[in-house]
Amino acid sequence: MNQNIFREYDIRGIVAQDLTDETVAVLGKAIGTFFNQNGAKRIAVGYDARESSPRFRDLLVKGFNETGCDVVLIGRVPTPVLYHTVYTRSVDGGVMITGSHNPPDHNGFKICLGKSTLFGSQIQEIKEIAVSGEFSSGAGTSENLEVLADYEADILSKINLGGRRLKVVVDGGNGMGGVTGVPVYERLGFELVKLFTEPDSNFPNHHPDPTVIENMQDAIRAVKESDADLGIAFDGDGDRIGVIDENGKIIWGDELMVLLAREILKEKPNSTIIAEVKCSQKLFDDIAKNGGTPLMWKAGHSLIKAKMKETGAALAGEMSGHIFFADRFYGFDDATYAGARVLEILSKTDKTLSELLSDLPESCSTPELRVDCDDEKKFEIVRQIAEEFARTNEVITTDGARILFENGWGLVRASNTQAILVLRFEANSEENLRDIQKSIEAKVSELIAEV
Repeated sequence: MNQNIFREYDIRGIVAQDLTDETVAVLGKAIGTFFNQNGAKRIAVGYDARESSPRFRDLLVKGFNETGCDVVLIGRVPTPVLYHTVYTRSVDGGVMITGSHNPPDHNGFKICLGKSTLFGSQIQEIKEIAVSGEFSSGAGTSENLEVLADYEADILSKINLGGRRLKVVVDGGNGMGGVTGVPVYERLGFELVKLFTEPDSNFPNHHPDPTVIENMQDAIRAVKESDADLGIAFDGDGDRIGVIDENGKIIWGDELMVLLAREILKEKPNSTIIAEVKCSQKLFDDIAKNGGTPLMWKAGHSLIKAKMKETGAALAGEMSGHIFFADRFYGFDDATYAGARVLEILSKTDKTLSELLSDLPESCSTPELRVDCDDEKKFEIVRQIAEEFARTNEVITTDGARILFENGWGLVRASNTQAILVLRFEANSEENLRDIQKSIEAKVSELIAEV
């Protein structure tokens, strides 16, 4: 078994190479044993549209049953529907079989114990059980449960529209997001322009990852051609959202958070709102200006959900489009629900999406930049960067090193999922952006060469 399949937030790998049928059979027994050891008896299982997913479901169910777990099969659904089942039905945990936004030959498992998504040491615990080969034994049952209708009804009950009806481009990227996004937005009464909303495991049109500009081009074109009010795009398993304004401009995760946070703070002043370290300073400043308490936290959906629970935050978000609402929702990341909240805001104003964000101060920023770096070296290099710049600058070390300058900031953090360093820079002018980027990148290159 390739032990690299056990990642920070989930278990995943390449089908037939890392995730063979034999490996998945062992994982079924290892995860089942983990559930058993933690008093979880009744487990919900959902799966996405990938070719390998139904087969992996059968192998998991067998493993769960053999370790004494009862399985509740909820069918082919987006990941948030599995989370919703865990929150609203009498189950003790859940597993979503999904390759998320990764290429067609990848797959994986997102695991919930109770209402919490596993990460870090708990994933490692499952690895140790798998490697040891010491599994619980029992005779569990399995049953089918239809959950989509209740999920959709629940979301509809939580949205309070104004009088304006909008034209919306919905791009499912042939992932799972269209399965819930289309019926929910249609039942809310919006006119939809539908792109690639049918699941297809080969992703024939474009890859379902709304953080990549190329993947948003079809939706941008459709917004302009159909004179739509906005575009909503989903990732492969429907837990991340991409939004496009009426002019075809991409609204990145941190700007989307500005829109959502302002609305929540009108109703719930003083709320804590969490954003990850890659987010713009404009977001943190805007939350404070509108009477909220901004909290910068580590990237990673499991880590953010845990921090929300701890702090009672009303909202949290990441650049990648994971948006978590505890306000009028359950605190998990759900792109269909996030999109519905954006539509709710727009339905109550005659302003366009670009007008609602037009008062944000101008800034210049880079996208996420990825620098190859050995897994063994990446955390040490980040530590050295923090130490080096702390001599002259304030450095926030919540997750990596966010180095503050008079006119902007730069971030160096080690990816939890790949052998890379992630860099991002923001400043109040192109010139200052270049200067900050140049000074940090030079140090990163120097340290990588040394190590």
